[in-house]
Amino acid sequence: MTYLLLIIAIVAEVIATSALKAAEGFTRPLPSIVVVIGYAIAFYCLSLVLRTMPVGIAYAVWSGVGIVLVAAIGAVLYGQKLDLAAIIGLGFIIAGVLIVNLLSKTVSH
Repeated sequence: MTYLLLIIAIVAEVIATSALKAAEGFTRPLPSIVVVIGYAIAFYCLSLVLRTMPVGIAYAVWSGVGIVLVAAIGAVLYGQKLDLAAIIGLGFIIAGVLIVNLLSKTVSH
């Protein structure tokens, strides 16, 4: 259940962050509503995750996966180019999240 809530928190945060560009400084109502609701869901679910997962680990996974997904969405939806250094850096983030989840004894599996 913890990982399901973490996934929901990540997806909600990615949707909200992606909608920030479309909200154009909160001047467009519909994307602005998506931002507020998305972040509310994300933080609520993350707070539930923190009942059973250490805050450092939960935040590392939440932010790391979110960074990679937002970068991918930015490239697909907004045509933002990722150079080789950005792709390598994102690969390191993915590797870090995998190492924490698969090898760390800090995370309860």
